[in-house]
Formats: sequence, structure tokens, C-alpha cells
Amino acid sequence: MHRRILGLLTATGVAATLCTLTLAPTASAQKAGADTSAAAFVVSEAQFNDMFPGRNSFYTYSGLTAALDAYPGFSNTGSDTVKKQEAAAFLANVSHETGGLQYVVEQNTANYPHYCDTSQPYGCPAGNDKYYGRGPVQLSWNFNYKAAGDALGIDLLNNPDLVQNDAAVAWKTGLWYWNTQTGPGTMTPHDAMVNSAGFGETIRSINGSLECNGGNPGQVQSRIDNYQRFTQLLGVEPGGNLSC
Repeated sequence: MHRRILGLLTATGVAATLCTLTLAPTASAQKAGADTSAAAFVVSEAQFNDMFPGRNSFYTYSGLTAALDAYPGFSNTGSDTVKKQEAAAFLANVSHETGGLQYVVEQNTANYPHYCDTSQPYGCPAGNDKYYGRGPVQLSWNFNYKAAGDALGIDLLNNPDLVQNDAAVAWKTGLWYWNTQTGPGTMTPHDAMVNSAGFGETIRSINGSLECNGGNPGQVQSRIDNYQRFTQLLGVEPGGNLSC
């Protein structure tokens, strides 16, 4: 797998609210929420299955739709065409990162101990070898687990295994990167798609430092091929600026 360092999200402190009781949603309420998200999502379960016929059973459609509430603007901004283009762009990049959703974790286990940045004040409480690539964007490094967890309200720094054991959490980390991180690019992948910058800018934001500007044209073309296939499945044109 690639060795990209995901962009670090700078979290701001949020004042605690006293005397507030939060009740966990019931199973029926959770299912109702997932069903509502699935009904609103521009990619149907049948289309998702067509996109990923050989996927790992971990990457469920219900897990993806359950994660959508974390970033309600995703695939829900602009025209119907833009919504479908963004969904196709996200899933195309995810497909490239995971071999068609076959890989839940980074395959090169020799890399595992390398993702602990000991200069961070919080260190690596789960263990120095526990922050390897996981999930649809292969989230890696202790500081990215912390940043994603802080943004999502999930303690991923202490519980990084959630990204490989809970499908909704895994998809949420992918949506966190897509909607909030610019990586080596100049805009988030979400902004690239909704502001008509084109699919190529999503590649730049995800792995552009290694692939764009002639760095690895084969990898770029692989992402483009996925995107064109997925937009065709969704019945929309891919738009311009496909490469980086």
C-alpha cells in the first residue's frame, strides 16, 4: 500500500456542557436512520454491488449509509449530476486505495511500527505498531487517528482497531478525509467536486505528491478508469479535468 501521510486536522477545543444527559439511540432508531440515509443516497445498493463485486464482506453498503450523517454535505450538494459525480469520485478513489474494497488493513505488516510519531504529546497509547493503514482511505499515523477521532467524536487514538472492526467507523474515517483534508493538494476532495475543479484535484488531495505531475501516471489512470466506470453506472457524465 502507499505510504502517504494524511493531512493533519487541527482540532479546536470545545467547552464541555454540564448536566447534559445523552441517551444512546435504540437499535430500531439506528436502523431507521440508516434506512433514511440509504434512501437519500445517490448510489443504490445494487449499484454499489456492481461497483464492488469482489469486495471484502466488511465493507457493507449499510455501513456506508450509516456513516453519511457524519458529513451531510457529501454527495448532497449541488445538482443531481454533481451529487452523483462526487459519490463516484469518492468511491473511485476508495476502490483504488483498497483494491476494489478487498483490503481492510495495510498489507505490508513491516510498515506497522513506522506509523507512530513519538514527538506528539499524546504518543501512541494503543501501541507503537497499532496505527497502520486501515479502512477505505487506509488511515495511518497516530496523529491522523487522533484527528479523525476528535472530529468524529470517537476515541480512535486509544481504540484504533475500531477502524477495522466497525464498518460505519471505517467509512466515517474515509468521509472525514474526503470532506476535511487537503492533503498535498489545495482543496478538499469534496470542494474539488462541488466547485467544478474536477476529479483530477481529488487525486491531488489524496496522493498527488506521489502520483500527479507525471509522478505515477499509471496510478492516476487507474483512478480515472474507476471514476469513468462509476459515473457511467450512475448515468452521469464525468465532467472535465480528470487528470492531475
